Amino acid sequence: MDENQQNLHHLLDFELLNKLIVGIGEVSDITGIPTRKIRYWEEKGAIESEKSGEGSTRRYNYLNVKKMLLIQEMLDEGFTLDAAIKKVEKRMETLNEAFRKLANTMTEHRE
Repeated sequence: MDENQQNLHHLLDFELLNKLIVGIGEVSDITGIPTRKIRYWEEKGAIESEKSGEGSTRRYNYLNVKKMLLIQEMLDEGFTLDAAIKKVEKRMETLNEAFRKLANTMTEHRE
């Protein structure tokens, strides 16, 4: 398996993606987005952390990390934060609908 196939395999490994939950510091290190900005985006409702208790470290799943990357990309392109959030939400809805249809198609073919 070449490197591109391995990378694609990781993107399609839904079990791995469901387990992928990282702390805010790790997200910041990986994405280059400052923790302060991540907290602000959460306050604005753009992303959601998975808090296990009061005072605990904010932790984010794969989809929220993806949203952060998309929001940052749009900010870099000149979008306002509110416009970026709306565009990312629309994109995520479109992707979710497409994957839902794909899953239904796959289920129908198995039957």
